[in-house]
Amino acid sequence: MYTAKEIRQQFLDFFESKGHTIVPSAPMVIKNDPTLMFTNAGMNQFKDIFLGNTAPKSKRAADSQKCLRVSGKHNDLEAVGHDGRHHTMFEMLGNWSFGDYFKTEAITWAWELLTEVYKIDKSKLYATVFEGSAEDGTALDEEARQAWMRLMPEDHIILGNKHDNFWEMGDTGPCGPCSEIHIDLRSDEEIARIPGKDLVNTDNDQVIEIWNLVFMQYNRKADGSLESLPAKNIDTGMGFERLCMVLQGKSSNYDTDIFSGCIARIEELSGHKYHESADVEVAMRVIADHIRAIAFSIADGQLPSNNKAGYVIRRILRRAVRYGYTFLGFDEPFLCSLIPQLVDDMGEAYPEIAKQQKLIINVIREEEMSFLRTLDRGIRLMDEHIAKNADTKVISGKDAFILYDTYGFPIDLTELIAGEHGYTVDMDGFNAELLKQKERARNATANEFGDWVEYYPGEEEFVGYDNLTVEGARLLRQRTVKQKNKEMLQLVFDRTPFYGEMGGEVGDTGFFISESGEKIAVTNTVKENGLTIHIAERLPSDPTETFTLCVDAERRQKIANNHSCTHLLDEVLREVLGTHVEQKGSYVCDNYLRFDFSHFEKMTDEQIRLVEKKVNALIRKNLALEEKRDATMEEAKAMGAIALFGEKYGDVVRVVKFGDSVELCGGCHTSATGNIGYFQITGESAIAAGIRRIEAVTGEAAEAYSESFQDMLRAARAFFNNVPDLPGSIQKLISENAEYKKKADEFARQKAARLAQTLKESGETVNGINLIRIKQVADADIDQNMLRDAAMMIQKEIENTVIAAAIESEGKPSLMLMYSNDLVAKGRNAGKDIREAAKLIQGGGGGQPGLATAGGRNVNGLADALDKLVELATA
Repeated sequence: MYTAKEIRQQFLDFFESKGHTIVPSAPMVIKNDPTLMFTNAGMNQFKDIFLGNTAPKSKRAADSQKCLRVSGKHNDLEAVGHDGRHHTMFEMLGNWSFGDYFKTEAITWAWELLTEVYKIDKSKLYATVFEGSAEDGTALDEEARQAWMRLMPEDHIILGNKHDNFWEMGDTGPCGPCSEIHIDLRSDEEIARIPGKDLVNTDNDQVIEIWNLVFMQYNRKADGSLESLPAKNIDTGMGFERLCMVLQGKSSNYDTDIFSGCIARIEELSGHKYHESADVEVAMRVIADHIRAIAFSIADGQLPSNNKAGYVIRRILRRAVRYGYTFLGFDEPFLCSLIPQLVDDMGEAYPEIAKQQKLIINVIREEEMSFLRTLDRGIRLMDEHIAKNADTKVISGKDAFILYDTYGFPIDLTELIAGEHGYTVDMDGFNAELLKQKERARNATANEFGDWVEYYPGEEEFVGYDNLTVEGARLLRQRTVKQKNKEMLQLVFDRTPFYGEMGGEVGDTGFFISESGEKIAVTNTVKENGLTIHIAERLPSDPTETFTLCVDAERRQKIANNHSCTHLLDEVLREVLGTHVEQKGSYVCDNYLRFDFSHFEKMTDEQIRLVEKKVNALIRKNLALEEKRDATMEEAKAMGAIALFGEKYGDVVRVVKFGDSVELCGGCHTSATGNIGYFQITGESAIAAGIRRIEAVTGEAAEAYSESFQDMLRAARAFFNNVPDLPGSIQKLISENAEYKKKADEFARQKAARLAQTLKESGETVNGINLIRIKQVADADIDQNMLRDAAMMIQKEIENTVIAAAIESEGKPSLMLMYSNDLVAKGRNAGKDIREAAKLIQGGGGGQPGLATAGGRNVNGLADALDKLVELATA
């Protein structure tokens, strides 16, 4: 039986023998494509080639690409774990042709690999072929059908419609018919009863697709029409996990050696057995799947957070924790303990997880601890909702959504806890709230792209490292994009000095001037699908003229200074803190810089000061920029260049050097470090477990920052009559204030004790209960805090006692209800009772079973509310 490692290598070896260049997997996290957060298909890293924006370095390529599908069109998250074939992260084996071979070769080689290399039974295989679409004016894919006819019986070739057999990158762009290869894994008896061809594309768990051969031959325009592409391409994708299941003779992807080691470790940690129950089985599948997605995302530079891609990773992690918490009994971090096993399983093919193992473990552990605290808080909130809805025994959809959206409490856990108490959850209401949220998010990110209008053929050239002005540039293409109901123009020139936002560096601004003198502002520049796109306020009157492009030189210089300073900072941090420091992200603009790095403790004031001194020393050395723009990766490594995890580098890279600082970088840099002027750290903080962030300013911004501190220091000294020892005077004031507060607290305690004595003497017996009834307008002598303190004193001292209070303060009504400890032990609940009485003052409240408060809007209802409290408390 083949191992997973052997199966992967056989695929790559086979296509290498067919003249394909084997390329490494691109990062799973995408950084320079506004249409995607994650790599969700093997073709993503070749998107620029398919769009015609970049020429391929090789006509043929193959790889094993790590992918993630948990959002948007391809969303498998909720299905993961409940069957044996859906995953969040998965590997996609693929081979590509860029204007080289086409359908016949792709089909023939796929058949050869499956039947001759992997030895799959030919009689078990089926192929689908696009039947054509009258809507698009496309005919039956006869070329693909004929290719398959030479390899398999005609009754194994199935015609498929546009939904199943026409692949599209998006609403617009390259697309084409596809041919799927399916395999029938059923027994001979079942096959004799129902032919496999009748079960293809019917969601049968044993008749499944394993490979999709996409024939990109069209371009979908914005109006929905198709036009033929000048170069026809091949894009195939075969699910590695499914292929391993087939070749290893398993009935589930999770039974292969891809997952078996991890599941065995989960069994060991939890004390449960994989197949002991359906719930346990699903939980272990979820965890074994999700830990891969989490670990690889962190390795590629995406930390869990509350925004965009980070939120997706946090949601996956929390789903895994929830299943472990609910079905496997984990109430302490456990996912982090699975990372060594994952590294053993996949670290050889993907060394990034092995090299960052410690960081991945620390980040996951911190996230687990945080979510376990969230679960505890959510369970307490559920207790309140259960108490509040005792009459209806229904948790409202709105409350369930607030638990989910605000507190991160999973809806299925809300349903589970509600069910245990005999309650239900208004799922229609919940789904309505969820739909509103999705609609808000969709509206916030919705983009409408027009078709590119072409003026001249050709590729663009970036010349901005050497020039901030370019004359005689031609406009190659333009399109209109509508975002948040605002239209903007995107322009692409054949030569440009404008740097497109990328790698943490913001895009350039400036303007361009036509031959006739028309001046148009460029408000931003972005990098998208290999193109430098200029965001312009309007289209020139004559787009076919030539143009002079001018970057805002002063702004660019500040950006370049800050970017170069991040390189100096990176070098100094490794010198001061240790060689374990690795860059984990950065942001560089004209006003400030931000640098994220791996380090496991807060920097001390002394370390921060030392880093500042060393960076400023490098600035004063006025180190000249040295760069090699066409280095190979081997040359770059020989120069000692630092590469970042999660970045995709080409065959040719740019090396940037300032003294001992050597990095791979495509950004804009100052000509010498002396231009930076001065460096000042403005903040150092944690952004995740093991990840710190430094924020800093340089040059004029650093001077302004320093001046603001000097102004603040002068103002502070003025408050103390310009004493020479300002810290000593401040410390003396703090000590004096603490003493005064201590005395004030003691005085307040004494007043509360006197009030408590007065209240004890005012009690009356109602239905055998010692009732202390309070109705008053609050004054300066008896405030609500004092009353609360007095009530807590009485609660501990006297049994069988209730305090019911209705107070008006500054025209606002409030209630308080106290039960002595013995009454609470008998089942009394002040939080529940006060909510009922609060309705009479048009308000709400809550608290502990022994002491609760409420506020409202209707002062006139105070008397009735007090009567209701007395009624409930003495019943």
